[in-house]
Amino acid sequence: MVADSSANLLLAGNAAGVAKATSVQLTGTSNSVTAAQALTLSGLTGFTLGTGATLVVADSAANPPKPSRIAVRYHTMTSSGSEFSNQTAFAALKSDGSVVTWGDARSGGDSSAVSPSLTSGVVAIYSSGDAFAALKSDGSVVTWGFSYYGGDSSAVSSSLTSGVVVIYSTGNSFAALKSDGSVVTWGATSGGGDSSAVSSSLTSGVVAIYSTPAAFAALKSDGSVVTWGERIAGGYRGSDSSAVSAQLTSGVVTIYSTVGAFAALKSDGSIVTWGDSNAGGDSSAVSPSLTSGVVTIYSTGDAFAALKSDGSVVTWGASGYGGDSSAVAGRLGGGVVTIYSTPSAFAALKSDGSAVTWGASGYGGDSSAVSSSLTGGVVQIYSTEGAFAALKSDGSVVTWGNHSVGGDSSAVSSSLT
Repeated sequence: MVADSSANLLLAGNAAGVAKATSVQLTGTSNSVTAAQALTLSGLTGFTLGTGATLVVADSAANPPKPSRIAVRYHTMTSSGSEFSNQTAFAALKSDGSVVTWGDARSGGDSSAVSPSLTSGVVAIYSSGDAFAALKSDGSVVTWGFSYYGGDSSAVSSSLTSGVVVIYSTGNSFAALKSDGSVVTWGATSGGGDSSAVSSSLTSGVVAIYSTPAAFAALKSDGSVVTWGERIAGGYRGSDSSAVSAQLTSGVVTIYSTVGAFAALKSDGSIVTWGDSNAGGDSSAVSPSLTSGVVTIYSTGDAFAALKSDGSVVTWGASGYGGDSSAVAGRLGGGVVTIYSTPSAFAALKSDGSAVTWGASGYGGDSSAVSSSLTGGVVQIYSTEGAFAALKSDGSVVTWGNHSVGGDSSAVSSSLT
């Protein structure tokens, strides 16, 4: 998922679609989606959830088994130009501000119930797993699709008539950020649609919102963070941010996420994590390396990789998703300039043009078959949900990873030299 500037699934940033997310790489997602977006998958650098985007990769028996956590908990929302989609429906934004929808009726393919409100004035469209939210030029919001996934915003309709500047989403809920810094939420209670427990902290001062598939994290102008949503996804209840609340009262500059955890980067270069310990919420094993010097974070579905100012990399989270980089630690001690990712593997680009990979071997973590071609000359790396493609300075391309999703380019190798 490339989400953004690296972009991580998130979808990385996605203004209207998936991304910070897009990366599930969220490669550059700052891992957040949208410029605020939160799941930054930039390559999925995560998988920054894009503007609206939530990440969910449907299981497919046609392909080799994918990491079960992602296969079960993700679905992909995308955006191409002015065409947006959720799991099973499309919404096209036209130049005159009108919207055309098609696909599964229940998931938003049928917008007839709100069609009079979609004839003009729409400037952006966001999505959850099975619903859409359209932002209009007057700051109002129109929603449709499966009610449980945020298609029904009637409970908060009076707060969505004006002033909304951007919308964020989890897999089944939306959060609208208004011009006065307040936040309005709706959708599944367990997925962030109910923010009543922290409502007093969301009346003003919010500047950006980030998300996992089931929880939100709002960053305020004073550098503090407010979280809510489903307990095992970094939200307010259960495995929430209370254990690190004292560290989230100030100084936070941006937030990254995986499927079930958040990582906040502070102005002093330190990192604070919370959420599902199996998805990067527990960074205690590497905490001494995260007290300063971190400049950005990348993510896969269940692991984080922090890039430090000295070019070194620190990883944590599920080992099978890239949380354990011990096998290549000697090559990550310096010189790294950026990191890319698939949902379960990382690829670091170094200043000498070489690439270092780790994570799930079948999904891009093992590049040994093409290692001789990755020792220098690499200028950019791209990813799918299970493979990488490195572009070299001579215009050639080197691929590796799952053959069914782009890891095998042998059939067109003569055209990629």
